[in-house]
Amino acid sequence: MSNISIYTEKLRESGLRPTRQRLKICEVLFSPEKTFHFTVNDLTKIIEDKLSEKISLATVYNTIHAFKKKGYLKEISINSDKSYFDTNITKHHHFFDEDTNELIDCSNEDIDSVNIKKKYHRKKNKISRSID
Repeated sequence: MSNISIYTEKLRESGLRPTRQRLKICEVLFSPEKTFHFTVNDLTKIIEDKLSEKISLATVYNTIHAFKKKGYLKEISINSDKSYFDTNITKHHHFFDEDTNELIDCSNEDIDSVNIKKKYHRKKNKISRSID
C-alpha cells in the first residue's frame, strides 16, 4: 500500500476528506523514520519550510485534533496555554526542558522509581493531601 493510500485511509478514519493540504500534513507527520513532538504552530512552520506549502493554521489545528481524537497522535499539555503533540503513541514518559522548550521521550527503563509519601487528612468529609 502506498503512503498516499495510507494517509487517505487515516484521514477518512478520522472523519476528514483527504484534500491535498491534509495529505501534506500527513506527509510531515507520518513519513519520518523518527517520531517527534510539535505544537500546531511548529507543524505549520515545518510544512512551510520543508514543503514550501502554505496551509492555514485552522486546517492544521483541525486535522491535528481529528488525528488525536482517533488515536494517531498524543497531546501533552505543558501548561494551560501550551500543548505539544507526539507522533509516538506508545506508552512512555515525557520530560519538558524549560531552557530549550523541548519535550523529551523517556521509556520506563530510563527512569528510576520515585517514592512519594502521601499523608491524608480528613476535614469535614473532604480529603486533603499533603506531600512531603
